[in-house]
Amino acid sequence: MTARLAPAALLVIAAAIAAAYLGAPPIAAALGAVAGIAAILVALGGHGEAEPSAPAGPAAADDLSGAVVDAIAEPVMIVAGGRIAHANQGARTLLGAHIVGEDVRLAIRHPAAAESLSRATPPDPSEIIALTGIGARDARWVMRVSPLAGARQLIHLIDRTGSHAAEKMRVDFVANASHELRTPLAAILGFVETLGDDKAGGDATTRKRFLKVMQDEAQRMQRLVDDLMSLSRIEAEKHRAPDTPVDLATLIAETHNVILANGGARAKDVRIALQGESPAIAGDRAQLSQLLHNLVGNAMKYGQAGTPVTVRLARDGESMVRLSVSDEGEGIAPEHLPRLTERFYRVEASRSRALGGTGLGLAIVKHIVERHRGRLDIASVQGQGTTISILLPVTPEPLSSKSHGNVTQGV
Repeated sequence: MTARLAPAALLVIAAAIAAAYLGAPPIAAALGAVAGIAAILVALGGHGEAEPSAPAGPAAADDLSGAVVDAIAEPVMIVAGGRIAHANQGARTLLGAHIVGEDVRLAIRHPAAAESLSRATPPDPSEIIALTGIGARDARWVMRVSPLAGARQLIHLIDRTGSHAAEKMRVDFVANASHELRTPLAAILGFVETLGDDKAGGDATTRKRFLKVMQDEAQRMQRLVDDLMSLSRIEAEKHRAPDTPVDLATLIAETHNVILANGGARAKDVRIALQGESPAIAGDRAQLSQLLHNLVGNAMKYGQAGTPVTVRLARDGESMVRLSVSDEGEGIAPEHLPRLTERFYRVEASRSRALGGTGLGLAIVKHIVERHRGRLDIASVQGQGTTISILLPVTPEPLSSKSHGNVTQGV
């Protein structure tokens, strides 16, 4: 008996390995190998080499199949006669601890799954059945059904919620970017056509006004392209933590000087408040400068004219530094706060565009903070203003032992 079963078992294992190479689901191929191992145990049992208590025959295959399924994190079930014979922890967590013994169609509770599992012929192992709303309203899963020995089936549920959300974000991003670029481009083309008409664009005053609008729209496109390029570069580097020493107090002073040099009605409203020693961080100086300009620029745009825009820097415990920018504007309604860092999200789209915003400023800030292994907090009270705080890890030693005390600078 041993001489007959051992070669057969090896053939089963070889077939399982071949099936994996030919594209069969990995779990089904693994369970095919389990069947071969079980046959070897049967052979050894017949030869008298196995322990008396060792499993043999179908029980051995069932035990080993269950062990393989239990070792998988994703929801996996073995179905026999339309009912769940075995379910791993992932399946019990998703569908309920009571599902063993239930009709598999009732356990999964999804029309597409029920239709596939009710067919006279079993589903093709390569067929992927999309399921939505299992476990959570927005959850996305795919189901694969593979045949097993003994007229059983292996059902594997694969979570696609994250990948679906990422794909939707990508599609939305492309659509929004296209729209944001198309709008100023359409305006430019319209004015170009008008200027090409001797009657419509012949007046010098009209031509000058049209050219000014075209210049503004072209600059708007340039800002958008610059922000898109910045976002792309930051995302490309997000897995590599920056390691260049940066003195935030010096960087804040430089940013303040640039704002004052550029002038503008709000430049004189910027206040700098430094508390304690100058904390050193490991960072990307150019990105942190961009972060500061974005935050201060937003506060200047959306704060009320004549009210202060305050930039604060202070230690936050032993290992963190807190950089915050506050305005005294209209504030933001609570329902908008969770979405402020989304690309192209605007609380008031028309006002944002009128003020020169691209809708990417806070998205860039968020990605810079993430690359620096920090945290972004936004607090706002309607009618009082908004404070955006950045928590960043500091290096063990400060770059400078010079203490700023409690210094407030303004113009």
